[in-house]
This record gives sequence, C-alpha cells and structure tokens, in this order.
Amino acid sequence: MSSQANPPLWLLAELTYRCPLHCVYCSNPVDYTAYGEELATEEWVRVLREGRQLGATQLGFSGGEPLVRDDLEVLVAEARTLGYYSNLITSGIGLNERRIAAFKEGGLDHIQVSFQDSTREMNDFLSSTRTFDLKRRIAKLVKQYDYPMVLNVVLHRLNIDHVGQILELAAELEAEYVELANTQYYGWAFLNRDLLLPSQEQLERAEEVTNRFRERVGNRMKIYFVVPDYYENRPKACMNGWGSVFLNLTADGLALPCHEARMLPGLEFPSVREHDLRWIWHDSPAFNRYRGDEWMKEPCRSCPEKAKDYGGCRCQAYLLTGDAALADPVCDKSPHHALITRAVERARQAGAGVETKPVLFYRDDENSRRLSRKSEKAPIA
Repeated sequence: MSSQANPPLWLLAELTYRCPLHCVYCSNPVDYTAYGEELATEEWVRVLREGRQLGATQLGFSGGEPLVRDDLEVLVAEARTLGYYSNLITSGIGLNERRIAAFKEGGLDHIQVSFQDSTREMNDFLSSTRTFDLKRRIAKLVKQYDYPMVLNVVLHRLNIDHVGQILELAAELEAEYVELANTQYYGWAFLNRDLLLPSQEQLERAEEVTNRFRERVGNRMKIYFVVPDYYENRPKACMNGWGSVFLNLTADGLALPCHEARMLPGLEFPSVREHDLRWIWHDSPAFNRYRGDEWMKEPCRSCPEKAKDYGGCRCQAYLLTGDAALADPVCDKSPHHALITRAVERARQAGAGVETKPVLFYRDDENSRRLSRKSEKAPIA
C-alpha cells in the first residue's frame, strides 16, 4: 500500500542515547540499553541525503547528548551541503570553542541549550551532575559565536515555582528565545510522574509570572510556555498527526513517526539499515497505521474535532489505557478521562509536604538495564 502522505518537513536525528546527564524527566526510552549499535557516520550521511530527497527541510541533531558523537562536525557540514536548516539540541556538555567554531564554519544554523533550573543546587540535583556553571559558560559561548541564545527549561513540580528566576537568568544570558516546556510524561518522566506533575495552582502562578515578564521585556525575548497535557480538556494534535510532518530517526536506526512510538506493541517499525526513507514514509505499514481516521474508535470516529486533534497522542493512549487506538484520555470526551483526573489527584497527594529533593528515578545505564530485564516479562508501563 502506498499512501498519499505529504513529505515530512522535520527530521529529528537522535544520534545517540548516551548522555552525561541523568535527568529525571528524560524522554528517552527507559530500556535504551537494550537497543542495538548506533548508526555509523556513513549511514547517517546516507539517511540525511534520503531525507532531503524525500522533502525534509528542517533537521534537528538530538540524543541523548549529540555532542558525545565525534562525527557531529561531519554531519553538520553534510546537512549544510544538502540544504537543511539545522538545529543542535544540547545540554551543552561537551561543547567548547574548538567545536563551536567548527559548527559555525560547517553551517550549523541554530543551537538550543537546556538548563534544569535557575539555581545551581536544583539544576545539579535534577540531572545528578555538577553542570550549572558549565552551562552558563556554554550559553555565553553560544552568544560569542553569534548564534541566537535559545534556552530550554523543562518545567515540573520541583522547579515551576522558579519561573520568575528562570526568566531572569534567560535575560542575564541575553536569550532571544525561551521555551518553558512543561514535562510531557513519557519515558523516565512517566516513572517519576507522581512527584513531577505540578499542581493546578502552581501552573496558574507560573503562567501569570510568565505573562508579566512578557509584558516587561516586550519584543526583546520570545517566550513559549507549553502547558502539560494533564491540565487540558482536549489532547494536543501530536506531531500534527501521525506520519504527517515529523520523522524521527533513532540512534540504532529505527524510523518513527514520533519520539516515543517504539513502545507501541504490534507495530514493527522499519530500520533505515533495511529500507530507504521514501518507502518507510509512504509505504511501511507502521507509518500508515494511524494515518487518516479509519483506525479510530468511538468517540473519536464520530467526533467533529477529529480533524483538529487526530484523537490525540497514540503513545499516551497506550501508556494510560493499554490500547493505542483509543482516544487520548486527556480528552474529556474519552471514557478513560478519569485516568487523568486520578493521576492529577495522586500527584497532588504525593507532592503535599514532600521534601525539596524527593527520591526520584534517575536516568542511567544501570536503571535502564534493570528495566530492560523487566520489560522482557511485562510491559514497563
């Protein structure tokens, strides 16, 4: 079967699952150590060429931490040669003046640097590293090499009350763009959800602080505030629809229609080692599985909003209900919406009076291997 899908616009290259940080909200698969060998340089070059031939125009280098790849400079230069607009999504660990000069010469367009918090103590606690001061130096290096300062902070219960200080830090670092991205609960974040999900009151205060700061700085800084799904009554149009505009390539070569899709049972996602991207995007059963609306069950099938939100996120539907074809429970039309309201209440109770630094599940190889063994017996979720 060949679909009439439009070409992908955005290709995300998850070059590696290796990372020097151990963030408690990491979206990487919890059993990442069970996966195969990373794609080699020549394989990535081939895939990037196929992506441009297919029609992709934007390219993100991500991970893990993409800077652990010694060939990143080669891939950046290849992306420019091919005509991509390229973006490095990084913690900053591993970036130095020699490498950023090479990226500039190679044609990298954009660098996004992540912080965990505005304070050294919480930043380093959440990542289980001592990296806050290094991140500040990296942010200044990004400005020195005439890149726009793009700052990303993932928000959750433990840092959302610091939004004002985070924005002040962004101003100090002369950030042009700030993404305050409330945690999306997949991967490691799902394991820690009860202690990370903020309260409704925290969320409202953070939005109010953000709006006041916007008024103060005007056009000098563009601020994006991404609300967590769990406080919406309609689901997000995940990736603008399954296999619509976004193509994710994993470190070991699987092609996915979103970051988290490899968790879904009953789907065999194709590998770029075995198939070209054109076949993967247009013809593979996995990429056609949730296109259109024939797969939908009620209430999505007859919902007048289905062309707007596409039934929500397939991965979230699976994580929460065990069936990827059901309506995303975020939607208050879903018969499973109570799963969301109960999760919010459970998080509220778990967070009541919790210490500043609760016991959390950190992303690291040992935990991943343990969860890999567990997944052989039963679904991790």
